[in-house]
Amino acid sequence: MSIIYSFQPIADNHAKILILGSMPGLASLAANQYYAHHRNAFWPIMSQLLQINSVASYEEKITALKSSQIALWDVLRSCQRTGSLDSMIETDTQTINDFQSFFPEHREITHVFFNGGKAEACFRRHVLPENNSGLLKFTRLPSTSPANARLSFEDKYKIWHEMIHSALELSNPSQIELRKDT
Repeated sequence: MSIIYSFQPIADNHAKILILGSMPGLASLAANQYYAHHRNAFWPIMSQLLQINSVASYEEKITALKSSQIALWDVLRSCQRTGSLDSMIETDTQTINDFQSFFPEHREITHVFFNGGKAEACFRRHVLPENNSGLLKFTRLPSTSPANARLSFEDKYKIWHEMIHSALELSNPSQIELRKDT
């Protein structure tokens, strides 16, 4: 089993929100794009939240994230895993991305959202003890993975919309462009 590596962060200096996954799945790694699996709900949720065409190119989606002050990254820099499930990540092979450099370079981030429980658990275990300034708010959102079938798309969307909209509104109430309806 070989070591797999995550992607560089998608972020600019104006980001207010950081959304963290654990490690890209096989479809994402093959496509070299975050959340590339056709059944992952991440991009359909973001398309609705940011009011972008659901068939927009990956580059257009990334531009929409950045212009909405949302950054995207993974907690893990590398690991060994069979398949795409987070539960198959071998704990003793995990290395963590460089949050010691990331947060000082992105000082406007006020909220960190975890796309599922594995991202949150890895962050709290490996990153939080070294980056606990008390200035960031941490929230776990339901995983957008197709493996998380306990919630419908509509339920996931409602939770994501409420939490991200609220965070952006608190950070910068005059520049909210997210949909008001759920």
